[in-house]
Amino acid sequence: MTKSRPGKLPTETPPLVAPTAATVSADQPRIGTLGEKSLHARLKRLYTEPGDKVEDKLEGYYVDIRRGEEVIEIQTGSFGNMKKKLSALLPNRPVRVVHPVALEKWITKVAADGETFVSRRKSPKRGSVYDVFDELVSFPQLVMDANFTLEVVLIREEEIRCQDGKGSWRRQGTSIKDHLLLEVATREVFGKPDDFRRVLPLGWTGPSTNKELAAALKQPYFRIARMTYCLARMGLIRLEGKAGRSKLFKLAVTDV
Repeated sequence: MTKSRPGKLPTETPPLVAPTAATVSADQPRIGTLGEKSLHARLKRLYTEPGDKVEDKLEGYYVDIRRGEEVIEIQTGSFGNMKKKLSALLPNRPVRVVHPVALEKWITKVAADGETFVSRRKSPKRGSVYDVFDELVSFPQLVMDANFTLEVVLIREEEIRCQDGKGSWRRQGTSIKDHLLLEVATREVFGKPDDFRRVLPLGWTGPSTNKELAAALKQPYFRIARMTYCLARMGLIRLEGKAGRSKLFKLAVTDV
C-alpha cells in the first residue's frame, strides 16, 4: 500500500494580546467548561476532510480518522499508550501518527471557580521537533514499517491553569485544565528512517558523542541521548566504539 501525501493544513491566528476585562468576562463560561481534550479535538477537526470517517472502529480499536485505507491518529499524549493499537493496524493499512509539540506557549490562569481570569503570560520554554524523541523511544523500530508515518506539528498553544490547590507542588498547587490550539506553525513529516537525517547536523557523518551532538544541535543532553537511541534502532546511525566512557555514533553506510 502507498501512503497518501499530507494535504494542506489550515492555520489559526493566536491572540497575542493579553485579554481585557471585557473579553475575559465574555470568555469565562468557555474557559470554565473546557474539556480535557480540546487540543486533540481541534487538531482532529483540522485534519478531517470531506468523506473521512471519524471515530471508526478497525481491528478492535477506534481510530480518530479513517481516509480510505489510511488511518490518522492524533496523539497528544504518551506514545506508549498506542503500542497495541499500532501493532494491530500497521500490518493491514497505512497509519499516520500526528503529534503536536508546543513551539510557543501562553499560560492563562483562572481562579478556583474555573472562570475568573487571573493572569496571562508567555512561557519562556520553546519546543522543537527534537521533543518528539521523548515519546518515540517507546517504539522507534516502527519507523522502519513501510505503513508508518510520523507527523510532528509545531504549534502555538494556550495552557489553561486553575488555582484550585489540586495541582503539582512545582506549580504551587495550580492544576493544568486544558490546552487550546492557537496556531499551527509548521509540520515535519517522517515517512522512513532516512527522513530523520534532517534532525542531524548538516553534513554530519560522525563519529560523535551525545555531548558533542547536543552542543552542535543546541539541545539538552538527555534529549539527544534519546534521539541517538531512536536513530540507532532505526538503523540510521550505528555505534562506533567509545571515547572514554561515552558512546560514539556514526552515520550508517547502509541505505535506510
